[in-house]
Amino acid sequence: MSNRKFYALLLIASLLLVLGIASVATAQEDLSGDLEIFSWWTGGGEAAGLEALIARFNEMYPNVNIINAAVAGGSGVNARAVLTTRMLGGDPPDVFQVHAGEELNAVWVAAGRMQPLNDIYEANGWLEQFPQGLLDLISDDAGNIYSVPVNIHRSNVLWYVPANLEEWGVTVPETWDEFINTTCPTLQAAGVTPISIGENWTQVQLWENIAVATLGVEGYNGLWDGTTSWVSPEVTSTFETLGQVMDCANEDMNSLSWQDASQRVANGEAAFNLMGDWAAGYFLVDLALEPNVGFGWATTPGTAGTFVMLSDTFGLPIGAPNEANARAWLNFVGTAEAQDIFNPLKGSLPANTTASIGDTSLYNAYFQSAYEDWTSNDIVGSLAHGAVSPPAFLNGFASLISAFQTDRDAASAGANAGALALQVGMVSPQ
Repeated sequence: MSNRKFYALLLIASLLLVLGIASVATAQEDLSGDLEIFSWWTGGGEAAGLEALIARFNEMYPNVNIINAAVAGGSGVNARAVLTTRMLGGDPPDVFQVHAGEELNAVWVAAGRMQPLNDIYEANGWLEQFPQGLLDLISDDAGNIYSVPVNIHRSNVLWYVPANLEEWGVTVPETWDEFINTTCPTLQAAGVTPISIGENWTQVQLWENIAVATLGVEGYNGLWDGTTSWVSPEVTSTFETLGQVMDCANEDMNSLSWQDASQRVANGEAAFNLMGDWAAGYFLVDLALEPNVGFGWATTPGTAGTFVMLSDTFGLPIGAPNEANARAWLNFVGTAEAQDIFNPLKGSLPANTTASIGDTSLYNAYFQSAYEDWTSNDIVGSLAHGAVSPPAFLNGFASLISAFQTDRDAASAGANAGALALQVGMVSPQ
């Protein structure tokens, strides 16, 4: 081939590349119409994080009209009901928030209502950027991936105000026995609520923390595969401990949102609150508190060395009205850029391992502590947040906890949970 022909072909190839890049840019600029984003992020750091993502997305795609279809209610308790009605009624949103694990897999994936997103992962190189264990939670047995994680949350965190504990003469309890027998009576004698507890789903979360502490990682995981008996003395004791902790709490727990319960700690009305690390976003964004000064944290009693995890993700339903816009959103939220925008406000860790977790101007002392544990602790999934059981079990278990709060029958609670596990097909009869 002559040099002239070679350079001519090189010029043509260069022009085609430029035209290709220009066509991609034009395609991005030409995206228009609506994009409905369905979630339960309506307040605090989580709402601020979502709004920051939307603002950046609007810069990238100025002709796309974002419909923020958030439904209020902690942990998605109300949003999931609305989503079910819409999905079954043939009116899916363009993208929707869903917890990684069984909340995604046992319902929408099993029902064939989700589009696999492997092409998005492959195009972005995400198969190497997200932890394999997390990918397993959002994939089926055939290797199809069905959602994009935006974070990693931890649910086994005990929050407090350091100066208040010093004033009241108590320290962070290392075990639930210490809390019940020493910390609780000391605080009650001082006229302080030992622990603030909120509505039902937060009580399920409290129980799962007690279960991890009591049963250990292997025993807790065994609840979900049938190797731990729900009627064993150890499981019965988890409910007994739950009742004793409730005796140390506020009587109006059922009327409090998680934010209300967290704020009682910040206000000095209560010493401790057990809450996931979205509380960090609440303390940082809503209350403008400084880590290790306005609020402190520790792993919940008995769970040191264990990270109880959950992950918020976005999935693409079959029949999404604005699929091109939805795919653009999914391509964006999985990036390190998006996760560095969102997570410092949300109070969570980035799921994408290429995000700037080492940047302390973005991720403060709480995040650094949580990340160290995330990368070194034993990891277990959260019941309260859809990781380990199908929603049918979680819904029934929530009702069981509500009944237990009234009757305090620990043996019946364990037996009813075991029957529920059989009923929903979570474990097989022995």
